[in-house]
Amino acid sequence: MSLPGNIIVASVISNTKYEQLGDTKMDLEQDQQKNLIDTTDCLEAVGVFRGWKNFLFIVVILCLLLLQASFWFVNTGYVATEQVDKVSAAAAGGSEQIAETAKAKEDIKKAAEQVAATNKPAEASPQQPQSKLANLYFKIEFKHLAWLIGLVNFVLILAAILYCLTMLFSLKVSLLGRLGGINHISRAFFLSLVALILLVPWQLVFGFGTAVVGVVYTSDELVKWYTVEVKDGSILEITLYYLRFCGYWLVVLLLLIFSYIRSCRWAKTILRRLEVI
Repeated sequence: MSLPGNIIVASVISNTKYEQLGDTKMDLEQDQQKNLIDTTDCLEAVGVFRGWKNFLFIVVILCLLLLQASFWFVNTGYVATEQVDKVSAAAAGGSEQIAETAKAKEDIKKAAEQVAATNKPAEASPQQPQSKLANLYFKIEFKHLAWLIGLVNFVLILAAILYCLTMLFSLKVSLLGRLGGINHISRAFFLSLVALILLVPWQLVFGFGTAVVGVVYTSDELVKWYTVEVKDGSILEITLYYLRFCGYWLVVLLLLIFSYIRSCRWAKTILRRLEVI
């Protein structure tokens, strides 16, 4: 009587074990499917962030190049600023007064010739459009350059903020989805954050008298610094002038490039871990 009862109990226990194993297998399969779905969603988010990251990086680099080109336009004298023109006019004011007295007599003599030369404008008129076209295509006014600097500053700050936020969201997706490459994306985020802090025009926040400045500058600030070179400033002032507009700019450019390289390594690490490549 006891033997059949033991057999029945053993069979019941074995059946319960098999049922438990089946339940655990089903749970594992469900967990794997859920993890696969989460990983797929994270990969889709990574693809979106990669596209925006590349686009914003290009925008930031183009804005930095335009700012540097604007600086060299003014520094080389290709674009004459209003303050520089006033300084040169004040320096040449005495010579102009002497020249005007000398030309006064010549103007009286040429008055009769101008009356007789009324028939010659037709010959001189074809030459005037050429000079206007030359000025139109090869000469840039400072007010246009100032407008360009203001527009570039707005786009640059906005694109740099979005670029830094894109790095932050990519870091969060990597952490939540356990995609890997945390080392690279963390470094990329902090490099972009430092670049953003250096880009902000702190001189506008704390005033122009402060020693804390950003890479972004205004047209008035560029003219103010440029007058130091025009007035033959000291070697230290000229050195600070080029460090302000060239050296500082180069540091931020390198930070952004290193940040972008780190983000590319992060993307490659994710693809290798998921055996996509």
